Amino acid sequence: DEYQWKGPFYFIQGADPQFGLMKAWAVGDTSNGDDEWGEEIELAEQAVQAINKLNPKPKFFVLCGDLIHGMPGTRWRKDQEQDLKNVLKNTDQDIPLVFVSGNHDIGNTPTRETIENYCENWGDDYFSFWVGGVFFLVLNSQLYFDSSKCPELKQAQDVWLNEQLAVAEKHKCKHIIVFQHIPLFLRKPDEGHDYFNLENSVRQEIMEKFHKAGVKAVFSGHYHRNAGGSYKGLEMVVSSAIGCQLGEDTHGLRVVVVTDEKIVHRYYSLNELSSHGLENELLDMLAKQN
Repeated sequence: DEYQWKGPFYFIQGADPQFGLMKAWAVGDTSNGDDEWGEEIELAEQAVQAINKLNPKPKFFVLCGDLIHGMPGTRWRKDQEQDLKNVLKNTDQDIPLVFVSGNHDIGNTPTRETIENYCENWGDDYFSFWVGGVFFLVLNSQLYFDSSKCPELKQAQDVWLNEQLAVAEKHKCKHIIVFQHIPLFLRKPDEGHDYFNLENSVRQEIMEKFHKAGVKAVFSGHYHRNAGGSYKGLEMVVSSAIGCQLGEDTHGLRVVVVTDEKIVHRYYSLNELSSHGLENELLDMLAKQN
């Protein structure tokens, strides 16, 4: 049923609730300073409340990684995960949650064990789903960042991704949209490689694959600031955090409207979304049945 286009819809993208980073960042100890996350709990609660109030309801709420700050094996990790789950349990039951793995969720250099642990807690580290004729792919971008301790898992994701893109072509889907934690690039496809994007040769290969397959947009987090650019019609959308801000942006969420022809998105502060909901312009797009 979800293979068929049924008219415009929207979803909510959030990133980096990252319970524990605000304190760690404030005290200048990002390895051990994450023993408090009360502020993040409040922000995540505000995000859930804002989403629950929206009318019409979004088709789903996707969290693009770094659910918590504590790296695998660190002291506060289990408590942070439990507290985030307690907040997310209050999401309207008609709004499915989609989880994307980030570097803090599975480690900067993931292993089979850290990925298995993530999957037990949050679900698969990569998968696909359909909503109203649109094909969505969730990827484990950490395997593109550093798969040195689990090369066979990167290879498995690569094989799977090629199969999925072939499926999308066969079904003549309306759009293909990708979710991953680490952006392909922040502003320009040929920018230099650093902590916040993927290495240039890896990036080039993925961008070209996505371009050939007709992927319209990649949504990510990781940067704790809003950014983005495009490559041959493929839009790279980098959303700032629900939690700790590293730039001038506010704690917020991105509203993404999918129409017959295009994908339109706006970043809202949590306060804006809580108090005003969607703008009329976006509501008008949703009201236009094809």
